[in-house]
Amino acid sequence: MKIEQAPSTLFMVKPAAFGFNPETANSNSFQNNLVNPDSAKLAREEFSEMIKLLNDYKIEVIVFNDSPEPPKPDAVFPNNWLASMPDGKLILFPMLTPNRRWERNQDFVNHIKEKYYINEVIDYSHFENQNQIVEGTGSLVFDHPYKKVYAALSPRTDAKLVQHIAKELGYEAILFHAETEDRQPIYHTNVVMSIASHFVVICLDAIRNETQQDMLLDAFGKTNRRVIAISYHQMVNFSGNLLEVKNKDGEYYVLLSQSAFDTLLPGQLDAMSKQADVIPIKIPTIEKIGGGSVRCMVGGIHVAKK
Repeated sequence: MKIEQAPSTLFMVKPAAFGFNPETANSNSFQNNLVNPDSAKLAREEFSEMIKLLNDYKIEVIVFNDSPEPPKPDAVFPNNWLASMPDGKLILFPMLTPNRRWERNQDFVNHIKEKYYINEVIDYSHFENQNQIVEGTGSLVFDHPYKKVYAALSPRTDAKLVQHIAKELGYEAILFHAETEDRQPIYHTNVVMSIASHFVVICLDAIRNETQQDMLLDAFGKTNRRVIAISYHQMVNFSGNLLEVKNKDGEYYVLLSQSAFDTLLPGQLDAMSKQADVIPIKIPTIEKIGGGSVRCMVGGIHVAKK
């Protein structure tokens, strides 16, 4: 059976207490502590509009509701603690900060197990006790057809644990370092790069080690994907944080934020839209305060419904 890169179902979590998270700010320079008493309300409105847009395009999405207590300011980013694999595995990941660990919800896991062909649940969350962190598909950018997984090392992405997870899943781990313009580790790999069926989007400028750049380009070349290089400015506006999905009619779409879309050059947009229609989504509050974008908000389910 052909392994698809694009998931056919998404899962998302409607936030109950969205806001600036001081626990995660030390490792995420994309967050902004903006004083706005309406930020939680605005985030919920942006979330609801995104769900409506996905439904308009016949993209299947499961919506879970976050619980108000304890407050979980980043619950809208569930891809960091839960991921589905094409072979039927459902994986729980270790999170860096205590208030993000509260996001793990067994009811969400049980629902996916009941509705989809999940054959195994693997829980890596106990590695938190050893201060070894890998935050889901934020830390790990999977190339499912070619069994590769890319990881930019940071306080949220531990090299040893990446290698361990990759080995257990039967994937080749490709590790590298990516930095902001002021030479801080970029908190998540999926901000630096994304992989679709026929193209890769990546900020090569953030990878200062030329040997690692060559290693990545060589790996991409072996998968016959077009490389779309983005600038620092585009990366900061989340142009690397996108996801290709397949809708109920078998049509392919690329999801990204409006701010990311607005920074794309005509040639970059053309390279993407030749393969899939691009859907820009307005989530300014979630991006600016939460420090994450569209890819961070969605988890992909890669197996069939029962």
